[in-house]
Amino acid sequence: MSSRRSTVEAYMDGFRRSDHEQILTCLTDDVVWDLPGFRHLEGKEAFDGEIENEAFTGSPLLTEDRVLEDGDVVIVTGTGEGRFKTGEAHRFAFCDLFTFRDELICRVESYVVPLSGAA
Repeated sequence: MSSRRSTVEAYMDGFRRSDHEQILTCLTDDVVWDLPGFRHLEGKEAFDGEIENEAFTGSPLLTEDRVLEDGDVVIVTGTGEGRFKTGEAHRFAFCDLFTFRDELICRVESYVVPLSGAA
């Protein structure tokens, strides 16, 4: 496994545990996080504020389906589930594109699609 794929694995594991420090150590100080149709964030402080959305409780379950690497980009597709504070489940499919500068993530593009029905 390449060092960049290892960094993405650490990032994903950090989200599974809501471990802000672990996630932030994977990022450049000027990281950009684009969530098309939802948010555009710049810098670690803004990124840190979005790690745990206040509408949810607990940490998300994330399942990676595929991990692809090409040059300075690592792409992860998969599915996830979070819990709203109301107790209702939020299931989704995701595709995250991680762009690297040297060995740190400098840009994340997160495409998230809500899923309906039983798992």
